Amino acid sequence: MCGIWALFGSDECLSVQCLSAMKIAHRGPDAFRFENVNGFTNCCFGFHRLAVVDQLYGMQPIRVKEFPYLWLCYNGEIYNFKQLQKQFGFDYQTLVDGEVILHLYNRGGIEQTASMLDGVFAFILLDTANRKVFLARDTYGVRPLFKVLTDDGFLGVCSEAKGLINLKHSTSLCSKVEPFLPGHYEVLDLKPSGKVASVELVKFHSCKDEPLHVTCDTVEALPSGFDLETVKSNIRILFENAVRKRLMAHRRIGCLLSGGLDSSLVAAVLLKLMKEININYPLQTFAIGMENSPDLLAARKVAAHLGSEHHEVILNTEEGIQAIEDVIFSLETYDITTIRASIGMYLVSKYIRKKTDSVVIFSGEGSDELTQGYIYFHKAPSPEEAAEESERLLKELYLFDVLRADRTTAAHGLELRVPFLDHRFTSYYLSLPAELRIPKNGIEKYLLRLSFEDSNLLPKEILWRPKEAFSDGITSVKKSWFSILQDYIDQQVDDFLLEKAAEKYPFNPPKTKESYYYRQIFEKHYSGRSSWLPHYWMPRWVKATDPSARTLKHYKSATQE
Repeated sequence: MCGIWALFGSDECLSVQCLSAMKIAHRGPDAFRFENVNGFTNCCFGFHRLAVVDQLYGMQPIRVKEFPYLWLCYNGEIYNFKQLQKQFGFDYQTLVDGEVILHLYNRGGIEQTASMLDGVFAFILLDTANRKVFLARDTYGVRPLFKVLTDDGFLGVCSEAKGLINLKHSTSLCSKVEPFLPGHYEVLDLKPSGKVASVELVKFHSCKDEPLHVTCDTVEALPSGFDLETVKSNIRILFENAVRKRLMAHRRIGCLLSGGLDSSLVAAVLLKLMKEININYPLQTFAIGMENSPDLLAARKVAAHLGSEHHEVILNTEEGIQAIEDVIFSLETYDITTIRASIGMYLVSKYIRKKTDSVVIFSGEGSDELTQGYIYFHKAPSPEEAAEESERLLKELYLFDVLRADRTTAAHGLELRVPFLDHRFTSYYLSLPAELRIPKNGIEKYLLRLSFEDSNLLPKEILWRPKEAFSDGITSVKKSWFSILQDYIDQQVDDFLLEKAAEKYPFNPPKTKESYYYRQIFEKHYSGRSSWLPHYWMPRWVKATDPSARTLKHYKSATQE
């Protein structure tokens, strides 16, 4: 996890512009570099480093003797860089996994480069010999990327939008700052003036398609067919492989643990593999919640079963409410459920950074979207419609859960790893017949749970624990987190303001005092940028007025059974 920033064709003094690069300093607390591009005095790179691999040669932009005309700034981890080296005979000059991007590009161009990377990434690649700039982002947008391109060819690129919104330019920034689409790369021509012109934007991978890099995966061809035992075995093999490849790190590994199925499975497989490769420190697991909240109690049970070094962060209401503005500033969104869930994750990340030496943090994001874990999937009209909704959610992850997971951890200089969003694992799961993937017997994620039932990785009561929204599980059953927030905000927003909300905020107008309160804070920091959120996250097929699972009829807590 790092912070990348680059400008091409700046009319303003670069030493002034680089102040914007400091807005993302939290993403790389270990080192910072600002570098001009030879021959282009108005082009530059900025890089904030979190040193996870190659402590000596990991600074960026990466340049190697073999390709002196290539400049690379990237944020991410490329898990198959050693396999690619073996397959193509690349001669690496550093231990940095991202160096493979230079070699792949030199060998086969940008299309092959983006398609062959097994990992999470956002990168800016400059080829001064051919006068080209390339931007690319991984399939699910696990690593963030924003850009602004003006009519006269000034380009700004950054890991977070906050590093672009205050850039100076001779003409107004008429082109808006916008997220770069996941699963795409863009080709731009670099003019002698340093300005750029977009040539094409190409989608190189869809979540349903088996990725091209399967040819150099450590797990070879899997048994075909959809009989249940084969499917369950393949799910276990691919998920374990997804966790194994993400163990690549020179810094201590930890794991978020809510006590729900997803984070518990990640933690259990992670601990098993750490023992296999003789990592000689205990796995630190982290849970947050109010005293005796469902998440804390369940996480405690899982940690005891696994034997992890478990840390509990006790959340108090005042601390959570005080964090709202910092959270919205970090997130760059005003989505209701994203903000609710981010407060706990932001505070547990703050604890990890201050109180422990874990830096690489595993988490369970992506499972709900992939394996149909949301409560409202019980109401899907058909397996086919459920499958379509699953794909829609995966495509929009970069606006919601993946955004939350990245920003709340990056705000405290941590690197997040999300094995459920492994390209090969997700494409296999989505290739299964729709009727296999739907909730069964009133239980969501039925197939995933069934696949691990005989593995002895988790206690049965955890493996089959019903879904809890992260923002609700951190509080008691009697009073949900969203209710606590609403009670506080009710005193902060006048009824009259809410009545006029649609006039003040015509795009995505707030319908509740809570959403109005969040929108006000968002506009304070990112005025006029409401289009970053195309729509609010809400459940489908139910008449929901609130995104919390606890408001749905299907929901019942295990403590009420």
